[in-house]
Amino acid sequence: MAAQGDVLARNADVEVLVRRSMTKGYELLSLLTPPAYTACVLARKGRGHLTVNRFLRATWIGGATGCVGGGAFEYVRSAYADEVTIRRRRLLDAYDVHDAHLVHHAHHGKSSVSRLFLPIAFTYNPFKVILGGAGIGTALGLVTHHARTLTGDPAPKIQITEIPVPS
Repeated sequence: MAAQGDVLARNADVEVLVRRSMTKGYELLSLLTPPAYTACVLARKGRGHLTVNRFLRATWIGGATGCVGGGAFEYVRSAYADEVTIRRRRLLDAYDVHDAHLVHHAHHGKSSVSRLFLPIAFTYNPFKVILGGAGIGTALGLVTHHARTLTGDPAPKIQITEIPVPS
């Protein structure tokens, strides 16, 4: 019975780590895709081929790719790790205040920009506008978080005591 409880605890920890990594992948590629796509299109085809429709499509496809890639990377990473390592990483992630602030800013940026783009969605392709707006908003939230950190408003440091994990 104890072995089944350990397996369930490990599966729960892996699930949380995979979800967190999917979020991180989405955030990273939502930040990197718009400037990379813009530079690529301008360098290859010129200004005439850069449209809002293609820009929003690239943004949400980049975010979705980051989500899938981040989740797959973490799943493979966790599949070959031992139980103690997974539990330790899960606990460190649970008390990471910097990451909590980053996700908070990204979420607010995502919801704010998506709300701003909502009237456009009624006259344009709503799928691309809402998802592309969410990607742009996430990127703006990440930039806001890092700008606040650089200007002297960092997240507080929390000392985590070592929690013994039964082996």
